[in-house]
Amino acid sequence: MIKGISKMRLITALIVSIIFFGSTGLGFAADTIKLGIAGAHSGDLASYGIPSIKAAELVVKEINEKGGILGKKVEILAEDDVCKPEVATNTATKLVSEGANVVLGHICSGATKAALGIYKDSKIIAMSPSATNPALTQSGEYPNFYRTIASDDAQARLEVDFATNVLKVKKIAVLHDKGDYGKGLAEFAKGFIENSGGKAKVVLFEGVTPGAVDYSAIVQKIKKSGADAVIFGGYHPEASKIVMQMRKKRMKTILISDDGVKDDTFIKVAGEYAEGVYATGPKDVSSNPLAIKATEDHKKAYGSDPGAFFLNAYAAAQALLNAIQKAGSTDYDAIAKALKTEYVDTPLGKIKFDDRGDAIGVGFAMYQVRKGAYAEVK
Repeated sequence: MIKGISKMRLITALIVSIIFFGSTGLGFAADTIKLGIAGAHSGDLASYGIPSIKAAELVVKEINEKGGILGKKVEILAEDDVCKPEVATNTATKLVSEGANVVLGHICSGATKAALGIYKDSKIIAMSPSATNPALTQSGEYPNFYRTIASDDAQARLEVDFATNVLKVKKIAVLHDKGDYGKGLAEFAKGFIENSGGKAKVVLFEGVTPGAVDYSAIVQKIKKSGADAVIFGGYHPEASKIVMQMRKKRMKTILISDDGVKDDTFIKVAGEYAEGVYATGPKDVSSNPLAIKATEDHKKAYGSDPGAFFLNAYAAAQALLNAIQKAGSTDYDAIAKALKTEYVDTPLGKIKFDDRGDAIGVGFAMYQVRKGAYAEVK
C-alpha cells in the first residue's frame, strides 16, 4: 500500500505528465495543424478516394515548405472508410480521437452522412470533394459540412436536359444502386423527366443490388420497357456490368450516368463496351493555370495523371487550410466564417462558400467516352 506522501507525489507526477503530454501531443500534436483525410482508400471505390490523399499531400507539402500555417506545420491524418457508412462512423471517431482540426472527406454520400454527426458533435468542419447528395447541405442538419462539387439536383437536371433536348429520347429507364447518392440522383432525374412537359416519360424506375455478379434480369427489363436511354445513379462497378450485358445482347440503349461513373476505372473494366457512354462530371477547368500546375505537380510526384475528384480535393484542402490561416486559429466558428467570407484561388477558380456550405462557382458538364477516354461534350 502506498503511503500518504508517496501517494500524493505519485498523483502530482501523473498530473504533470498528463498536462505535459496532453499539451504537447507527445511532443508533436499541439505543434501541428491536423488535416484529416477520410474516404475510400481501398476496395472497389479506392480510385475515388486515393486522389484526395495525393491532392492533400501536394497542398500540404507546398504550405509546409513556406513555413506552414500560423507558425505550425500541417500534418495529414488519413483514414479509410471503404465508402461504407458502417465503416465511416469508426473512421470519423478515429479522426476525432486523433485530434483532427478539419477533415477533407468523406468521398461517398452515404459514408459522408454517417460521419457528419460525429464531426458535428465535436465541432469539426468536414469538406467533401465528391459527396453530391443535395440533403447534405440543403437539409440544414449539418452546418459543419461543405463541398467543392455541385449537388445531385444540378447533375440530374443536366442529364435529363441532355437526354431530352440534345439526344431527343422519348422513353427513359431510370436505375439506381439503392444508396444515398445513386437513389437520390435517380429520384431527381425521375422528377425532372415527369415535369419535362411531355418531352419524355419514365418507362422503368428500379434499384439494383450493388456488387451483384449478374444484372441480366434488369437488362431484360430495360429491353422489355423499350427505353431509348438509361439514366443510372450510382458507381462504376455496377454501371460497367450493366452496359457490358446490354451490349452483349446487342442493345443500343444509350447509357447516361453520373460522376460516380466518370472515372477511368469504368473504361478499363467495361473496355470496348464503354464506348459512347455519357456521364456527368465536374466542369473542365484544364485551362486554369492552377489546375495545370496541380496536374503537373501530380505527374512529377506520382508519375501518373490525377484520378477522379483530384482537383476538387485539391481545392478543398486549399480552402480548409486557407480558412484556418484567415481565421487565425482552429476555432470552429472562426473557420466557418472565413470559409463563407474569404475567397481562395483554387484549380476550380476563385471560390468561397454559401450559407449552406456549397461552393459558389462550381458545376457539372457532360462527357462521353470516345476512343477509350472521356471527352467533354460541347
